[in-house]
Amino acid sequence: MLSELFSPIRIQHMEVKNRLLMSAMSINFGVDENCHVTDQLTEYFATRAKGGVGMILVGGGGVHPSGQELPDLPQMYEDSCIPSLKRMVNRIKEYDVCFGVQLLHGGRQSYLPEKVAPSAIPAPAVVKGPVRALEIEEIKNLAICFGQAARRCREAGFDFIELHGAHGYLINQFLAPNSNIRTDQYGGSFENRTRFLFEVIDAVKHTAGKDYPVGIRINGNDYIENGWELKDTLRIAPLLEKAGVAYIHVSGGVYGSTELTIPSMYTPQGCFIHMAEAVKQVVNVPVITVGRIKDPEMANAVIRDGKADMVALGRSIIADPEYPNKAKSGKASLIRPCVGCCLGCIHAVLAKEPGSCVVNPDVGREYKLAQEKAPEKSQKILVAGAGPSGLAAARMFAQRGHEVKILEKGSEQGGLLALAATAPGREELGDILRFFRNELERLGVAVDYNTPLSSEVLNFFDPDHVILATGSMPDMPVIKGLFKSKMKLITSVDVFTDAHAAGDRVIVLGGGFTGLITAHKLGDMGKEVVVLNRKKSFAEEMSSNDRYYLRERLKACGVVLYKMVTVKSFTDHGVSFTSKGEPVTLEGFDTVVISEKHQPVRDAKHLEKQSRAKFHMIGDAKTPRHLMFCVAEAEEAGRSI
Repeated sequence: MLSELFSPIRIQHMEVKNRLLMSAMSINFGVDENCHVTDQLTEYFATRAKGGVGMILVGGGGVHPSGQELPDLPQMYEDSCIPSLKRMVNRIKEYDVCFGVQLLHGGRQSYLPEKVAPSAIPAPAVVKGPVRALEIEEIKNLAICFGQAARRCREAGFDFIELHGAHGYLINQFLAPNSNIRTDQYGGSFENRTRFLFEVIDAVKHTAGKDYPVGIRINGNDYIENGWELKDTLRIAPLLEKAGVAYIHVSGGVYGSTELTIPSMYTPQGCFIHMAEAVKQVVNVPVITVGRIKDPEMANAVIRDGKADMVALGRSIIADPEYPNKAKSGKASLIRPCVGCCLGCIHAVLAKEPGSCVVNPDVGREYKLAQEKAPEKSQKILVAGAGPSGLAAARMFAQRGHEVKILEKGSEQGGLLALAATAPGREELGDILRFFRNELERLGVAVDYNTPLSSEVLNFFDPDHVILATGSMPDMPVIKGLFKSKMKLITSVDVFTDAHAAGDRVIVLGGGFTGLITAHKLGDMGKEVVVLNRKKSFAEEMSSNDRYYLRERLKACGVVLYKMVTVKSFTDHGVSFTSKGEPVTLEGFDTVVISEKHQPVRDAKHLEKQSRAKFHMIGDAKTPRHLMFCVAEAEEAGRSI
């Protein structure tokens, strides 16, 4: 069915078993104090090699201390790194996979006190701090450093390397006019701005060997003013082929670009395919595409239709290491899906924390879970609540051999997440609910709907353990005039339950994630919406990437945002408040939507005294939090018994 995607391909002397590449990602864990790789990183990759992908790239391989992008990434700039890399390669080579390293110098996008770059121009976003322009001898030395790093990779046994010439890192900084204003041989003309890249390729070929496969990741478009554009990529691509690159991997975006390097769920799937397709028309070497290609059918169509020769998967392979095996065996419905929230992966990493995944709490724990023991005996588990926490817990319990039953007091599963998935652009949140539903069907776990937890149910089922995953509900604040106002008073849950619950002019009280997606839903319906946020920042619980796209959509809908709000009083048809200390009065509104705090629903906790079962509270029933913590806590509960 996916014959094109799972057909082999030859890249120079490498035979790759299928057309799937696990792209390089700066995961920011799995190295020691010297940035030498450890078992944590090795087992992270081994799990994904076992999952059936054709090629794998280690991300963030630093070629020089001045360009270490993040503190906990592998370094390739000293020979002392080779022994640990060899151990990693030997482990991964147990599987039929081509294993490589992406070599990187972060330039002005490095998390260092002093950064170097082609020109002394700071990055437009994310990374702050002084930037020093490189001297000519330093530039030449950095090209040599790329070559030496490639030599170390080859000595360690890696099959190939990829040069990171995209996403606003050092090579891309030389290429782009907005980051390179040099007037010497490395700046100005196209030939001068591309000089460093070709010197790097020459150094790699000279040091690691002409027969060592060298791929290049390059932007099709920087998506920023005066940046590198597709016409530049089409111009350089044949030159790269002539220089001997093994493949061209086409991506897009830099820090601060209008289309982000790691786009969120608001961006169409396959968002960068068109650029790879264009590059493929001007070269004969394999071209790799990337950009939210979640669906195996879409990936297969890319190959079938000749738009690219390979498909790179990043977050999808983080979310489910078995993605390739499941797709190949016709079990795509069982793939645990990336939902494009960007929270556990890029957001955590840019905060200099270890990378993780909202839907896959196992990320970074693979080396520990390999020693996990099965339960000594099967137990009876009753899960109250079919929201994401309850579903995740039930799945884990069932996988570990326990007898599981789910009770849901409503008529549908999914809880508040199912409502959030109806917000414009956030439909992919429903993908994880579909995954849980398919998994529970596979595992034979039944859900009893319209059945709240009761003493009668407890007596009938007689469980050993009860998991309270009963969720949360909006909390009503006490604000002067709120309950005396003539405006309609509803909650965000009301809005998502009944799209017409709100009037035409709406005040949303709350600027967190729920408040903003509520405002977006209303604004998208053509309603006039203002948001009052009593905090300093909007939607702090969202990733910056996801929040960026949502904020842009709110602008397009004409939603007005106020922050640092202190409400003086609600009136009959409006509100009086200060925003950042400035007084504001709004009148002529017909609806107030409460979308601030949530309070746990724990009504069933009193039943613990009536049962021999041990009760456990998880998810929002414990403390209202983000989905990532709820899923992680649920799966941990499932492993604890």
